Amino acid sequence: MDVARKLAVIGAGLMGSGIAQVSAQAGWDVVLRDVTDEALARGRAGIEASYEKFVAKGKLDAADAQAALARITTTTDLDAAGDADVVVEAVFEKIEIKQEIFRTLDGLVKDSTVLASNTSAIPITKIAAATGRPERVVGTHFFSPVPMMGLCELVRGHKTSDETLAAAREFAESTGKTCIVVNRDVAGFVTTRLISALVVEAAKLYESGVATAEDIDVACKLGFGHAMGPLATADLTGVDILLHATENIYTESQDEKFAPPELMRRMVDAGDLGRKSGQGFYSY
Repeated sequence: MDVARKLAVIGAGLMGSGIAQVSAQAGWDVVLRDVTDEALARGRAGIEASYEKFVAKGKLDAADAQAALARITTTTDLDAAGDADVVVEAVFEKIEIKQEIFRTLDGLVKDSTVLASNTSAIPITKIAAATGRPERVVGTHFFSPVPMMGLCELVRGHKTSDETLAAAREFAESTGKTCIVVNRDVAGFVTTRLISALVVEAAKLYESGVATAEDIDVACKLGFGHAMGPLATADLTGVDILLHATENIYTESQDEKFAPPELMRRMVDAGDLGRKSGQGFYSY
């Protein structure tokens, strides 16, 4: 099967704009959609700045960066996704929002379109149930920052077809990503379950005074060869994002190891969200 070349990305935040960036660089014509012009302007500015960094470091030719940027159009109109071959949804991790988007897309796109979600924790089957084509819905979980991270987690919903999974793999691999496949649609999939369990236990150790945040992270880096410790990872991802993901997994699984500690809830209440707020488990 030839790789399709028209992509719609729904959501121009950090993840959506990153997916748009790597796809345009790989030759896809991309329409990036968000609800406000301000969000689209921020997303596009982030893409431009990222391309400039790659050019400055000699990792991307200036002409190729300009050509990639020219392949990205922005819009507030969801109808613009109508002729896309692949649609990737990358909005906030709330199932009601995602289901509403997929319900609308179902009435807009071609029968052959792959409908993908970038969710990191919500079961694909629940998102697909909002459509009349659950066999065409799949998870494509990219990692942040998308231009730097080499992984895409493909998630098969209860009714996802082999053809849809193959098309999603073809899309993700065309952007330079290595794929793993989650064959059973459990909340949190593989990667979010692993990092959530590690972050929850690390936060509990820190909360109860067993060790400092620095020492817990050093243990994981030097003892296990991790590039970054779990608490620094939480700060990078966003403590609120990880709290929300662990709550989703806990709600679905009722497995106590995913029950987030009170400390994480209080940090989010206080606005200590990590790097983006200047304070999390560390100060920035």
